Amino acid sequence: MGHDRSGAVADRIQAVAEFLKYIGKPEVDSTWSQKTGYVPVTFAGYELSKQQGYYTKNVGADLPVEQLARGSLTPNTRGLRLGRLPEIRNIIQEELEKALQGGQTAQQAMDVAVTRGNKVLREFAKAVKA
Repeated sequence: MGHDRSGAVADRIQAVAEFLKYIGKPEVDSTWSQKTGYVPVTFAGYELSKQQGYYTKNVGADLPVEQLARGSLTPNTRGLRLGRLPEIRNIIQEELEKALQGGQTAQQAMDVAVTRGNKVLREFAKAVKA
């Protein structure tokens, strides 16, 4: 006798939807952003904080929002899209550490990181085409 987990999954999906609906309310988003210092998740939350004078009292706090909103949306500006980013980040850190310890120059570190990173990206590209 099997049991149906689809009800539990549906409940979780509903809970996530309710949370996103809640955090997306301008008054909640504005408060959350002001209390944490994080960028608001909606333009409505940003606008509410602006109306409340938050950015006048906290000069420069609006710069991240302005930077994120500048320019026009293209496929290359839709957010970070780098396959196997954690692995590539580790490669960069390893090579930088070797340079800081005198084992190679900064240029060598960058060149090796690019070579190693490109290899990882080629492997990733092959894997996602399959």
